[in-house]
Amino acid sequence: MTTGQLRLLYRPEEAAGLLAISRTRVYELIARGELASLKIGPSRRITREAIDDFIARMAQNTQTAGH
Repeated sequence: MTTGQLRLLYRPEEAAGLLAISRTRVYELIARGELASLKIGPSRRITREAIDDFIARMAQNTQTAGH
């Protein structure tokens, strides 16, 4: 992977770092269906698109809650 290239898949620990939350919270979000993930063998992976969608929904909820 070259510098500046976005990754397509992240481990839950990596997604937690990107979202500035705990790994446990990532698994809770996955279990509640708030953060989409893929099961690849015994592992979970989260797409960059799922992370971006989650952030967009949270931002939208924050904006609408203020009005």
